[in-house]
Amino acid sequence: MNSRVSDGTNVCSVLLTFISLLIIYLTCPFSLFCCIKIVQEYERAVIFRLGRLVEGGAKGPGLFFIIPCIDTYCKVDLRTVSFDVPPQEILSKDSVTVAVDAVVYYRISNATICITNVEDYGHSTRLLAATTLRNVLGTKNLSEILSERESISHVMQASLDEATDSWGVKVERVEIKDVRLPVQLQRAMAAEAEAAREARAKVIAAEGEQKAARSLKEAAEVIAESPSALQLRYLQTLTSIAAEKNSTIVFPLPLELMRGLMHWQHEDE
Repeated sequence: MNSRVSDGTNVCSVLLTFISLLIIYLTCPFSLFCCIKIVQEYERAVIFRLGRLVEGGAKGPGLFFIIPCIDTYCKVDLRTVSFDVPPQEILSKDSVTVAVDAVVYYRISNATICITNVEDYGHSTRLLAATTLRNVLGTKNLSEILSERESISHVMQASLDEATDSWGVKVERVEIKDVRLPVQLQRAMAAEAEAAREARAKVIAAEGEQKAARSLKEAAEVIAESPSALQLRYLQTLTSIAAEKNSTIVFPLPLELMRGLMHWQHEDE
């Protein structure tokens, strides 16, 4: 029974094709305007004859011929297309709700498959990109989402490219555009960062004071071991005081006199 139906269909196809060619011949050269079509360098034409895909694959670029009345064709643009993935409300692995959006770049790798295997490859790719974004980010912590955007983009690109391969679509690139956090979480993170900066500043100040104290201790030991060093420091101090423009009058006392007074005081005690 099936073979009889197939034979009948083939006979009808041959008959309709013959009639169409006869009409083209009788109306030539006017019919050539309906038979000759042109596609651009970046386009391909997928031709159907009586509902069946014409053998030989997509046509183009340049001129191609169709048989009016029995042939239809679809043009496919092979250039790279980009679209924005709307912000998706995502619950991260550590139970933080974030809004993330992205941009996807894709192109048609097989014009015939993208027409015959999927009704609307563009719309289907957009929906798949949104679900893939939610699925991938749902397995990440907030810190990973913020710090590993590039690796997340690569994972999304590979997943989308594999899923759309049967549609004749090649996903070239995926970029995470923005990650928006709740206002309360932003304030908490800002306070935490400020506290961390203050803690680092205190540590740096303490280390500086420790180094300064160590240097003063070493200087005191050197001066104590060398009276000439103390005398030099004494003279440097007098020079710096004299260089300042002020009304204070300084009467320096010899160090020997100071030592004598201190020695005399100890003897009295």
